[in-house]
Amino acid sequence: MADIKGIEGLTPSEIAEHVQRGGKFVFFSYAMSFLVVSLKRSSAVHFVKPGESAFAKSLPYTLLSLTLGWWGFPWGLVYTPWAIIQNLGGGTDVTPQIMSALGAPSPSAGGLPNVTVK
Repeated sequence: MADIKGIEGLTPSEIAEHVQRGGKFVFFSYAMSFLVVSLKRSSAVHFVKPGESAFAKSLPYTLLSLTLGWWGFPWGLVYTPWAIIQNLGGGTDVTPQIMSALGAPSPSAGGLPNVTVK
């Protein structure tokens, strides 16, 4: 779980509490193109706490796509809008998978998860 940005200093139970109140784990997409080669990639997973905006966390990836994504034909013209739309929509939510990896039920299971540190 060390690859998740935004959980530094939080215990698993604190993370579970934040998720219960609306926090989520997301990743963002970005596109890079180099004339005949276009790449679509995903960022590291970011933790968006309740009340925080995913927009600010997605901005570097959106700007990267806007500047480097368009230049490949034909896939740069496909990957770039896809990445921008996905990022402006808040990224891709992977909260259930991360909570499962932490050993906690997803928030939809009801109740505050009981997470223990392993």
